[in-house]
Formats: sequence, C-alpha cells, structure tokens
Amino acid sequence: MTPTLTFLCISTYFKGNDFLLALKDAGNKVFLITAKKLEHKPWVREAVDEFFYIEEGEDGTYNMNEIITGLAYVMRTRPIDRVVALDDFDVEKAAHIREYFRIPGMGQTTGRYFRDKLAMRTKALESGILVPGFSALFNDDQINRFIEKYPGPWMIKPRSEASATGIQKLSTAEELWNTIHELGDKRHAYLVEQYKPGDVYHVDSISYNGIVIFSWNSKYLAPPFDVAHGGGIFRSVTVPLDSSEEHALQTLAVDLLKAFGLKHSASHTEVIRCYDDGKYYFLETSSRVGGAHLSEMVEAASGINLWKEWARMETAEAKGENYKLPSVRKEYSGIIISLARQEWPDLSVFNDPEIVWRMEEPHHVGLVVRSKSRDKVLELMDKYAAIVQKKYHASAPAPKKPTH
Repeated sequence: MTPTLTFLCISTYFKGNDFLLALKDAGNKVFLITAKKLEHKPWVREAVDEFFYIEEGEDGTYNMNEIITGLAYVMRTRPIDRVVALDDFDVEKAAHIREYFRIPGMGQTTGRYFRDKLAMRTKALESGILVPGFSALFNDDQINRFIEKYPGPWMIKPRSEASATGIQKLSTAEELWNTIHELGDKRHAYLVEQYKPGDVYHVDSISYNGIVIFSWNSKYLAPPFDVAHGGGIFRSVTVPLDSSEEHALQTLAVDLLKAFGLKHSASHTEVIRCYDDGKYYFLETSSRVGGAHLSEMVEAASGINLWKEWARMETAEAKGENYKLPSVRKEYSGIIISLARQEWPDLSVFNDPEIVWRMEEPHHVGLVVRSKSRDKVLELMDKYAAIVQKKYHASAPAPKKPTH
C-alpha cells in the first residue's frame, strides 16, 4: 500500500480551492500556508489538514527565515513530500523551501524563469524564441543603445509583478528617462521593453515529465494592459480550433516550456501577434493556473479543470504512478468580467442557454459562455459587453500593487 503523501501548498492570495479538494480526493494529507489576513476566507477547510498563517510585512513581503524556522519545527513530526505554489507571488517561496529542505521539484534557478520578466526574456531570446526588444535598467549606455535601436513607444515593467500591475507606457526618450530617474534606487527591479501593438493571446497548459500534455489557446478581445489602465472590460475567447493561429501558439508554448525546464506544473503563457509583421512574440509565462477565472473558461470549452488535473498529476508524479489526462472536449468558450457599480449586480438580464458560469463577487459582473460555434461565442461577448458598459461597468485606477 502506498504511504500517504503530504503536500504543502502556498497561496498568499485566496485561490486554488479546486486544487486543494482534488489533492485531498487523491488521498493526500494537505497543509496550506496562507496570509493571516486571509484566515477567514471561504477556504475548503474539509480538504486542508492543517493551516499555517504568515504575517505580511509593511512592504508587502513575507519573512522567509521565519517561514523556514516554522516549517523546520513542523517537519520534526510531520514530513513534507511536495511543495506547490498556487499563485505567482508564491513561486519563489516554494522554490526556496524545496531547496532548503531538499524536497523534489522546481528550484530557484528554474523558478526565476517563471517569475522574473528579465530572466524569462533573456532565456527565451537565448533559446531562439522571438521576444520584443528589451533591456535591463542597470546601465545608462545600454539603455541609450536600446532607445536608438528600438523607437518608442516603450513599456517599463516591474520584473516580478503579476498581471498588468505597475506597467507604464512612454512615448518619448525624455519621458522614459524621467520615469527611470523617478524609480531611483529601485530601477534595477524593472526593465524596458519595445511596445508592439498586436493581438494578445494566452496558452494555458499542463506539463508532465517535461512534456506539454494539454494546452488550450485563447485570445484576449482587449489586451490586459488596456483593461487595467484604460478601465476596460476583460474578455477572452477560444482561438479557432485546428487553425494556423492555434498551431503557432502551441508550438511557441511547447518550445518555451521545454527551454525553461518546466517538469510538472500548470502554466499560463502570454503571446502577442504583432500587427506590423504578423509574427508571434513571447510576452511572459508563469508556473501556475491563469488568474481572472480563465480556468473556468478553459474548462467550459475543453472539459479540463486545470486546478484538478494539476493536483491529480502532481499526486501521480509524487507516487511514481502514471497520470492520464481525461478526454478533451473541443468546443468554444468566452469570458467577460467587469467591475460593477452595484455591490451585487442583478444578472437576470443574462439568460442565454450558452451561459455556464456566473461570477459571485461583490462589485463584479462576470460570465462564461460555451458553444460549438465560435461565431456564437463572439456574438454573445459583443452583446454582453454593450449591456455591461451601459448598465454595470465601473472602472478603478490601475493598482500600484496587485490585489487579486
């Protein structure tokens, strides 16, 4: 009989309940490290054997020495077999813990490719994958050479934030240098990148034994940066199945994840197809399930719940057993999400039979639809965007720090 394995999950944002339930269903012992401020969130407590709470520092970080000391005490009586980060911001914590306690899984070097935008761009470029022009902000001469080589506009991005948080778009060299000077002693934590207008896509995948065994390709109907900074409505839809678009995205994502050395994980990769040359460029990736309820959208079209299958795959890998992906459905889905003026908006106006999921969060309106026809999904996305804009939509300034 296989001994019970203990999984330590880390999530300093409220997410991953499906993952925790699936881990428990697979017969594992489940520990969860989360932020003290999230103690009263509706976690699936029946799936978690022990909670460990950590306090956030004034600068929004967590003290790794305290976490290591606490875990060392726990492990005197309760050994830990695997560590899984459920959010971008916990990837480094998980890698640190694995390396310190010599627990199998992604270490700090590989972890950087999935957290540090400078590391991921450098590695992609070295691996022959197209990326927009970019430069670190370490050296003034290097930045000036970058400005000469790649005309504006440009984006300044934090190296290790998730989503579109902290990104600024600049049009002139003067604006760019002013922004760099404003960053002061923190400029090394940012990079500058050529702004390439184009369509932005996301590829949501599961890797097992270093091979991408599932990937689903979708296109944002408005780039996440424009939504975050322009107060827009977030929408995404499945790309045409078996199209040149799908094949190009899949090829790029597979090449990328292989180059980055991802062994066993879910991942979310963003790609831009530039208007000027029609080529696909890598933007960024992460070793976790995509945020903004994209997992609900992927599941609607494919039948694959990324959280559950990631948990099942991690369990099989840890036990040395074979993991088999369930059969994949081939349909289309779309998601629409917006901030709402109303605390609990009445969604009864949305009553089409294609609706398979409704968001239940205060001051939000969100829906996922599914159909065998992509045209039908796009038609509903446009119809709903018009209704949301008129009856519900509210916008807030883009946060300086992530709030998801």
